[in-house]
Amino acid sequence: MDRVVASWFGTGLLLGRLRGSDAGSGTVAAAFALPPALALGLLGWGAQLAGAIILVAASLWSTRRFAVDDADPGWVVIDEAAGTFLAVIGLGGWAAPTAFVVFRIADISKKFPGVAAAERLGGAVGITADDLVAGLWALAAGWLVQTLAGS
Repeated sequence: MDRVVASWFGTGLLLGRLRGSDAGSGTVAAAFALPPALALGLLGWGAQLAGAIILVAASLWSTRRFAVDDADPGWVVIDEAAGTFLAVIGLGGWAAPTAFVVFRIADISKKFPGVAAAERLGGAVGITADDLVAGLWALAAGWLVQTLAGS
């Protein structure tokens, strides 16, 4: 069961099966996480926050077995789903896709302050924490866009 959750219900396994490489699996999982994250927004930002908290807990639980020697297997993508949920809390309009793009850039590049340091925490915490820091940067960018747009 932890493999199913860690792979965000199989989305992290798609590219490996289709082309033999897990490269890009985080973006695929984040794209699959975006619609339910935004749909929860219809119930309010509290529902999105609750979804993010649940996914953080699921990430910490499901990835612990796969974080051997601080590894972060490419197919383990529940952390990207958690980061996506965090990145779009309370956002709508152009702010949500902006946050999604910033999240992916921050997570992939590790150039945003704190992202690489969070990843170095190691284990399940490190697997999850870098995506949460990237998600916070994305949330800030999304809120800036939403504020400037007057939404």
